[in-house]
Amino acid sequence: MDLSAPPSRGLPHSAHWGSFFARRDCDRLVVTPHPEDPAPSPILGNFTDALNHRARIRRPMVRRGWLEAGPGPRQRDFRDDLVAVGWDEVLDRLAGEIRRVGTDFGPQAIFGGSYGWASAGRFHHAQSQIHRFFNVACGGYVRSVNSYSAGASSVILPHVLGPFENLSRRNVTWEQIAEHTDFVLAFGGMPLKNSMIASGGITRHVEPDAMSRAAARGCAFWSVSPLRGDMPGEASPRWLPIRPGTDVALMMGVAQTLVAEGRHDGTFLDRYCVGFERFAAYLDGRADGIAKDAEWAAGITGVDVDTIREIARRLVGGRSLITVAHALQRAQYGEQPVWMAAVLAAMVGQIGLPGGGYNYALGAMGHTGRRVNAVPIPTMPQGSNGVKDFIPVARIADMLLNPGAPFAYNGQNLAYPDIRLVYWAGGNPFHHHQDLNRLRRAFSQVDTIICHDSAWTPMARFSDIVLPATMSLERDDIGAAATDPRLIAMRRVAEPVGEARDDFEIFRGLSQRMGCEEAFTEGRSADEWLAHLYEPTRKALAEQGLPAPSFAEFRQRGEIPLPSAPDDGGLLRAFRDDPDRNALPTPSGRIEIFCETIAGFGYDDCPGHPTWLPATEQPNASAPLTLIANQPSTRLHSQLDFGAYSQSAKRHGREVVRLNPQDAAARGIADGDLVRIFNARGACMAAAELSAGVMPGVANLSTGAWYDPVEDGSDQPLCGHGNPNAVTRDIGTSRLAQGSCGQVTTIQCERYQGIVPPIRAYDPPRDASELS
Repeated sequence: MDLSAPPSRGLPHSAHWGSFFARRDCDRLVVTPHPEDPAPSPILGNFTDALNHRARIRRPMVRRGWLEAGPGPRQRDFRDDLVAVGWDEVLDRLAGEIRRVGTDFGPQAIFGGSYGWASAGRFHHAQSQIHRFFNVACGGYVRSVNSYSAGASSVILPHVLGPFENLSRRNVTWEQIAEHTDFVLAFGGMPLKNSMIASGGITRHVEPDAMSRAAARGCAFWSVSPLRGDMPGEASPRWLPIRPGTDVALMMGVAQTLVAEGRHDGTFLDRYCVGFERFAAYLDGRADGIAKDAEWAAGITGVDVDTIREIARRLVGGRSLITVAHALQRAQYGEQPVWMAAVLAAMVGQIGLPGGGYNYALGAMGHTGRRVNAVPIPTMPQGSNGVKDFIPVARIADMLLNPGAPFAYNGQNLAYPDIRLVYWAGGNPFHHHQDLNRLRRAFSQVDTIICHDSAWTPMARFSDIVLPATMSLERDDIGAAATDPRLIAMRRVAEPVGEARDDFEIFRGLSQRMGCEEAFTEGRSADEWLAHLYEPTRKALAEQGLPAPSFAEFRQRGEIPLPSAPDDGGLLRAFRDDPDRNALPTPSGRIEIFCETIAGFGYDDCPGHPTWLPATEQPNASAPLTLIANQPSTRLHSQLDFGAYSQSAKRHGREVVRLNPQDAAARGIADGDLVRIFNARGACMAAAELSAGVMPGVANLSTGAWYDPVEDGSDQPLCGHGNPNAVTRDIGTSRLAQGSCGQVTTIQCERYQGIVPPIRAYDPPRDASELS
């Protein structure tokens, strides 16, 4: 398809939430979704007023305290003045600081993990650029591993079933579900707001149509979640409200029902699994005196006994698929629901069948349920990291607060490095991290914090050196994802705002000052890099006898199609077809229901088989509600929170917390009231919305509102904007994975009393150079 766009449509571009065309109309952007997208994401609406928003960073700025006193730990806050500094001066100072830390403490004192999604482009990819820079300029940096989304699952799955990517992205497709599946049991649901997003870009949102076709054929979708909206109406779903954090108990009650009624697949368990007998002794109570039957599960979960038994019978009554959302493992002991769901699917015996078995995180992002590409996509080389120290990504505050302290991770005994310099590009930890008051204290321990961003996010506001970066709309790039059959020529739509530069140009300038410009750039400009990165894709297309236009032709067309690999079910289908020749990459080559490796670690918070472990924080008199901090529907994480579509869903300028009418009435809260959400860790404001789609005892406040503390000199300032991470827990899921536990926490909620603070989240900081 030739997308050399007519002027009325604009230029081709891509974002994590969809491909589109864009053109300027005075100060606004006119956005047109890709013409072949059957269900474009409304998040595209956040671009319309973003380019010249007051939240944009327009010139380099440095914290006045850092300029006057030099690098060192200090009590930072969001009110501190910054000073505008020219590019040459700021890069000179920055190069000098990196050199100082590297000389005095070594590259192991630099944290360059820089977690965050940034933009969809494959060259101007902030993480790749910063990692490449530190590998070239310093010989490495302390990195982070895994993600806030899937911290527990990405560690447990390779032990018991196989690699994370194979089980989430190359497994059951939406095509298979539409054609084959009779029953989908979705723990945590399959909300479309999540599958609207795919790292690198997405041209066709196929999920609503696939669900509609499956439901029309007779497929039953059951959503196990405290929130009714976690399964879309297109699936004609049945909602099973469940007490937060009790999914493992429900799975066990279903599993024991299968055994008690003789419905489990013993042949599959014998041929394809190891350790079932040891788990069965725990399941029926021989091991601990507690039978994990339907009655036991009903008392814990709130799901009635008859429904639990009906689930068991439906699972074996036709082609069934069990899915687990990321949400379940973003909690204490989050490894357990991922593992137990796989065990339940093994007991049903349909793993590897088309549209059946087990698919971790299906619907969690737009990458899942799709065929993978049969050619490589452009990828920026990052070089080799000579520093071996790392942290699980969600343990950043632990690292900064406890340098040298030991910690356990995935069978290893490690120690936290002593970090002096933190460098962030394209991310906002004050969005994705938990217990933000603790995170503030942690960041105050380091000598220097540097941030590249296009807007004054909380991370930018908290940094010592802030460099204005371009938005993707202000540069050329290539949009691509390994599961999307389009390569998009992302064209510059607007000139950079103010003095903003792209990350490559910033790091090129730093590399020049540090004597490694040639090694960093390899003698290429940004345009030359784009052509270089495109070439492996073009060559692979040519080798398959497919159209393989030159880079110039690709740009002219606006996009090219990419071939998809066969819908062959991936690793699990091959394993089912021949478990001896296609053994799983687990220690036994089989599905590990009991895992000797994990048992050998000796972790009481992640034993050798799936175990019911109730969370240590339970609702009580001071915090009687369970808060679910899920992904927002109006933006990707916190990206473009100031955008028009994100703003349209706020009330009184603040994020919305959804409450069951019973809980609201008990607190004298009416729809639209401002409320205070609080616990021992902190507090935030939000606007109340009453909804029967939230089960009693639960509050739902999505993440992504920019942290906006009302600075009052206390250690726990109120976030006036509605960021739930003001109250969430900063602990690891277990010693196995050390993943994020940000999904659920206990809170109290009351009507807000007092003077309503203004929203300052998007206001630029004061420029001290203009005040003096």
